[in-house]
Amino acid sequence: MLSGGGATGLVHIGVLKALEERGIPIDYITGTSAGALVGSMYASGYSPEEIENYVLSENFQLMTKGKLKPSQRFLYRENDDDGSMINFSFSIDSLLQKSLPTNFITSSFLDFEMMRILGVTGAVCGNDFDSLFVPFRCVASDITNKKSVVFAKGNLNQAVRASMTYPFYFNPIRVDGTLLFDGGLYNNFPADVMYHEFDPDFIIGSNVSGNAAPPKENDLISQITNMLVTYSDFRLPCDAGIMIEPKTSISTFEFGSVEQAIKDGYNWTIHYLDSVQLHLSRSISKEELELKRKEFKSRTANWEVTSVSTNTIGRKNLSYVRKSLLRARKDEVLSASKLEKRYFRLYATQQIDFMFPTVQRKPDSTFNLQLDVRKAKELKLDVGGHFSSRPVNTGYIGLTYRSVGKTASSLMASSYFGKFYGSAKLNYTFELPAIFPVSVSAYFVMNRWDYFRSFATFFEDVQPSFLVQNEMYYGAKFTHPIGNNSKSAFDGRFFNLADDYYQNSSFTNKDTSDITRFDGVSGSWEFLQNSLNRKQFANSGHLFQVKARYVYGKETSIPGSTSVNDSIRTKYHSWISLKAELQSYVITNRYFHLGLHGRGVLNSQSLFSNYTASLLAMSSFSPIPDAETFFLPEYRSPQHIGAGVNLVFSATSNLDFRFDGYFYQPFVILLKNPDGTPTYSKPFKGDTYMASASAVLNTFVGPVRATLNYFPKQVNPFYFQISYGYVLFNERAIR
Repeated sequence: MLSGGGATGLVHIGVLKALEERGIPIDYITGTSAGALVGSMYASGYSPEEIENYVLSENFQLMTKGKLKPSQRFLYRENDDDGSMINFSFSIDSLLQKSLPTNFITSSFLDFEMMRILGVTGAVCGNDFDSLFVPFRCVASDITNKKSVVFAKGNLNQAVRASMTYPFYFNPIRVDGTLLFDGGLYNNFPADVMYHEFDPDFIIGSNVSGNAAPPKENDLISQITNMLVTYSDFRLPCDAGIMIEPKTSISTFEFGSVEQAIKDGYNWTIHYLDSVQLHLSRSISKEELELKRKEFKSRTANWEVTSVSTNTIGRKNLSYVRKSLLRARKDEVLSASKLEKRYFRLYATQQIDFMFPTVQRKPDSTFNLQLDVRKAKELKLDVGGHFSSRPVNTGYIGLTYRSVGKTASSLMASSYFGKFYGSAKLNYTFELPAIFPVSVSAYFVMNRWDYFRSFATFFEDVQPSFLVQNEMYYGAKFTHPIGNNSKSAFDGRFFNLADDYYQNSSFTNKDTSDITRFDGVSGSWEFLQNSLNRKQFANSGHLFQVKARYVYGKETSIPGSTSVNDSIRTKYHSWISLKAELQSYVITNRYFHLGLHGRGVLNSQSLFSNYTASLLAMSSFSPIPDAETFFLPEYRSPQHIGAGVNLVFSATSNLDFRFDGYFYQPFVILLKNPDGTPTYSKPFKGDTYMASASAVLNTFVGPVRATLNYFPKQVNPFYFQISYGYVLFNERAIR
């Protein structure tokens, strides 16, 4: 019998390893929670060494954290980066009761892996746990009837997943209509199950758990634990047995230290082996075991899925799921690798909240994939922003309505609000189900940037705005995936831009600003490949982006009191721009990360009616997030390149100390003639640098950081700030 215990329960691997080395046969196995996971893998023909290698793998560590492998991300279905930090999903008929989350981590990778390593084996064995390599039992908890449930038949991965569903940590699942939780709630040491189900000659128990201490008046956790968990009997049910109780220093959720747990289990068991062998009449060699394992596992070496069925509470027609996994023709066969790719593509659909997979073997020896699907709640509220010691504070809020059935669609309204930046966006996206999907989006966006003459801190008064940029654009976008981490998009839009500005720095409140309006149309194509691990302040992964844009429009410049012109000027412009960006973390380990980052722009843009209007229309180089919150003319040019390094030192998994340094080289820069008209410099003048040093704490509700930025051509080149949140904005119309 193998007790529960979370990460601590992985000592059972060491126990099994020691028993096998001494030739002690294991004829039956029972387990709860972590003991059910270890026991089921052993019962499915995995050796202790194979189980050890698995729990030490990167895949297992990702599973325990609720994360995916980079190859399992599906960029196409990820939302565009925005300022959101926390979100709440809720139904129209319930704003609170059904909106609180029931899980701390996402179990998508865990559930697929358990289907792969356990479910297929169980299906081949006819869902009879007595037909496994070693007969097996596990227990789960029925909280409705307050009783323990013993599994001897059924989907093996489903039974084990139910047994290890720690409350509020994993999503609970239903088995035969009953909602089940961790077996440790009612029976954390299934010795009685071993005794009554198998009637063995000799029992070996491995236990690393115990009953909870009595509740305390000032300890809420102890009170909740005693409400949920009942007393478990950790004694053997007969005299013919021995109890092994390995001691280990790791805690329940300390999965990063499982290697130590396995060593502790092995070393502790060594002391019991002589006593165990005194009670045994036979032994089995390692060679004989491996031969039997090889023969057993050959039955599940190659498995394929040829059909998909779904079970969805509240809606019968969910053909979107089936059509996203299998082609329309009926003869398609999915290998394990192809199924994995499509499965996680489907799981990335924001209209789907949870899926649980099981498989059933068909008469032709292929498999049917059964998916229990829970749709996401219709409404999702996102809240976030950027809060800084500088006067660039911005709040963010977004509300999304989601629907899925034969198709998937979403309607999102979002807003940024603050003195520096404000925006409103409305977006509708529609997607037809297909193996290679295409989505169509219609959108409307309004942006406003209000720059200040002063780089004041949060506590200082700022001078009047010297530059206000307003944008309004609307259009449609067609997006399709190219692989899992890449996508392509075609975009067409109408735009109206309005810039209010002064032509010199000595303006007063009595002066009137110049106004330049630019109205027109634009079409673009974009290719994006992105596997960065964070939407900002990443320390691993890669990004590659290419964007080509055509712009045609009419400029109308209205002079103000500081203008060198005295009449309204109208001019038509058309140009093509090509932008490219590459960022790659070429070295990444636990404590150090090295990234290379470059950007470039080629633009055939013509000059506007005056120097400032021309400058405002140009692309800017701003690889450091805070550079977006300054108006920095020295980093604006129609053609430029820039490159730098990202040095990141990780003190912990969430705390980074980073240095980002860049060199900027414009091909030409904009100059002002003596009469105030704009002109270009000679090629390759105006090169400069920018740098940033930061301490970033990446919390689950957004990054907290202290940053020192360096812009050498400013009067005050160093700017320090403390901030919380993301420096992200809605896309600009054309700039």
